[in-house]
Order: sequence, then C-alpha cells, then structure tokens
Amino acid sequence: MGLTDIRERIAKACAAAERNAEDVQLIAVSKVQPNARVEAVLDQGHRLFGENKVQEAQGKWPEFMQRYDGVQVHLLGPLQTNKARAAMELFSAIHSVDRPKLAQTLARLAQETGACPDLFLQVNTGEEEQKAGVMPANADAFIAEARALDLPVVGLMCIPPVHETPSLHFALLRKIAERNGLAGLSMGMSSDFEEAIALGATHVRVGSAIFGERDYS
Repeated sequence: MGLTDIRERIAKACAAAERNAEDVQLIAVSKVQPNARVEAVLDQGHRLFGENKVQEAQGKWPEFMQRYDGVQVHLLGPLQTNKARAAMELFSAIHSVDRPKLAQTLARLAQETGACPDLFLQVNTGEEEQKAGVMPANADAFIAEARALDLPVVGLMCIPPVHETPSLHFALLRKIAERNGLAGLSMGMSSDFEEAIALGATHVRVGSAIFGERDYS
C-alpha cells in the first residue's frame, strides 16, 4: 500500500472503464495523520489533500503551504456555519455543503469577499438519519437553490452506508448529477474507489491506504 500503489490502481480502474486517468483526482485524506506521514506524501510530489475538520486543517496546512508549492486542501467533513468563513479562506473546495442554511451563509460570504471555493453538494444517498446530506428526493431543488445563490457548484458528493453495495449509491449520485448538468462526482474511498471510478467518479478520497491506519488514541 502507499501512494504509488493507489495511483497504479486508479490508472488500471480508469483503463478498465475506458476513462482518462487524468480525469480522476486523488484526494489524499490526511485527517488525524501525523505531520511526518503527510510530509512523506508531499515529498513524493502529491499536492491534493483532504481534511475533515477546519480547526485541524488550520493547525497543519498553512505551514505546509508555505513550504510546498501548489498544495490544495479540500474540506470533506461537516461544516458548521460559524466556521464557514475560515473554511472559505483555507480550502480550495468544500465537498460537504449539505443544507440550505450553509449554502446561504457561503453565498453571503462569497458576496462579501468576492471569492468562493468550488462546492460539492452532499447527497445522503442511503437516507440515513445520522448522516449529513440532502435526501435524494430533494437534491434537484437544493442544486437549483445553490445555483440561484450564484454559488460555484461543481458537483455532488456521497458517503454510501457501510453495509450496502456502494455501486448502487454511486450510480444514484451519477444519475442526479447528470440530470442537473454537473460534472463533478466526489465518491469512493480506500475500500471502493475502483467501483466509484467505473461509475464516473472525478474525485476519490483515499486515506488509510496511502498513509496507513489512523491512530485515534
């Protein structure tokens, strides 16, 4: 396992799906990873990373961004409205826009600052009560609302339920994106990114398979 292995697997999955490997961006999910591991991946030339929490990213990335050119960090985890301004300053994309109130806050801040990261709207494809994201039945309306706010909506994101076949959820997300003219599909993690690529993923989020298992202790 490691960065080279994951890149090779992405290239194979793209070839099998008759897709160009350059159309799939690998987000190295660095949440809760020690800085030494992150630095090792930076030293291998990788420049796109994902974090789950604004505060953790603020403590880690400004220094790395000064030392390494071209680093981009995407927010993958839930975003509280009171952290929206900090998130917009630090991240080049936010994958977890999951409710109208957050979209409205981002739109207000974008008007105020004149800038906004790329946004992915999160769809709760499994309709799980404990999970963030708009329900599939409400996705079209949410996309329309976010666009009406002049937000740079580039795609959709989902996290399939743990005990269900992920490909069904990837296919559903793709269908919603296609009928709304959205090109970006943020889907697929360490265990299922090949399936996601087969179904059109443009951004895959891989953490432990690159960095090693996380230590939450």
